[in-house]
Amino acid sequence: MNLKFGIIRERKNPPDRRVVLPPKACQKVLSAHAHAQLIVEPSPIRVFTDGEYQEAGIEVSPEMEECDVLLGVKEVPIGALIPNKKYFFFSHTIKKQPYNRELLQAILEKNIELYDHEVITNSKGTRLVAFGRYAGIVGAYNGLRAYGLKSGTHRLPKAETLVDQQALIAELRKMTLPNIKILLTGKGRVGNGAKEMLDGMQLRQVSVTEYLNQDFDEAVYCQIDVLDYNQRKDGRHLGEQDFFQNPEAYESTFMRFAKVTDLYIAGHFYGDGAPYLYTREDVKHPDFKIKVVGDISCDIDGPVATTLRASTIADPIYGYDPESESETEYTDPGSIAVMAVDNLPAELPRDASNGFGDAFVEEVIPAFFNGDADGVLQRARMTQNGKLTERYAYLRDYVDGKE
Repeated sequence: MNLKFGIIRERKNPPDRRVVLPPKACQKVLSAHAHAQLIVEPSPIRVFTDGEYQEAGIEVSPEMEECDVLLGVKEVPIGALIPNKKYFFFSHTIKKQPYNRELLQAILEKNIELYDHEVITNSKGTRLVAFGRYAGIVGAYNGLRAYGLKSGTHRLPKAETLVDQQALIAELRKMTLPNIKILLTGKGRVGNGAKEMLDGMQLRQVSVTEYLNQDFDEAVYCQIDVLDYNQRKDGRHLGEQDFFQNPEAYESTFMRFAKVTDLYIAGHFYGDGAPYLYTREDVKHPDFKIKVVGDISCDIDGPVATTLRASTIADPIYGYDPESESETEYTDPGSIAVMAVDNLPAELPRDASNGFGDAFVEEVIPAFFNGDADGVLQRARMTQNGKLTERYAYLRDYVDGKE
């Protein structure tokens, strides 16, 4: 039996130019699966043009009603949802986000089977498709750009005006940084994506001990993980697993880094119950030296206390005033410049789509043709037959408006 996939046009504002399956990924699907068919909905904004799909032999047509499975990136506006279909997109509902409650209600009313990219995982719970690496790549670039604008040392073009990661690195290599210290938290997809950029511009990486205790005559960076900036309150050393299982037993030691850091790039994952890296009171301390924060993780009013709100690709930097704990101009001498764009991969749409598409072809598409042998679809299926699936039943009160 044939299965028809539709690549939908992105309709959310501001526009997102990414796509789940670029032309080459579509070709891979069709060559690997004899019963797969593909239609691409025409789009004036997609980073891969309609013509590029047609040249690759992929059908371009508005007939999405003909498709069984519809693939998108961002939330689909309620009015554009087609009833009784299977949909893949980032719904931003799994954390009970209030602004998307009506979207999930509409999905249930329209008998849509929703699969959220964020919960496409293997049996151990590891995500299989994600844009995190590209958030790290663009976030590090944007953080360095913000440092230049704040300090007056250099001016970099916006990432969205450059074609790919190599073009970003080429811009970074043109500039000369003063002998600043750059701190990077996180060693997952996001953190390592940021590290690619720092290595690409040939910055010297130093150890925690060197970073904290030595001065350098060149710009350096240090990449740290959770146990570098958290310790158990009782002084015991029980390893990373203990931190994730008992975050409330820990306290932050981040201030020892804040005393010597000029630019901080936040690429960590923050778990519920973990200590804040730094608080608003910490920022008021005379020893708090950080002048620019590139907050890729972008947890609002959370563990990185200077992040008051998400910023936008159009207006990526704002200032944080430590004394009033409020937003100000980032150019003000006493302010901390904050870059907290929450959709960073959208600035590198071609690279990000290629990476995401390769993973989707390898990890998700086969599940439609092998009876979901590894349970990939089952774990990611949030709704079915007009109801929440068992795995996502915890969203019931959220859907009903009770929380």
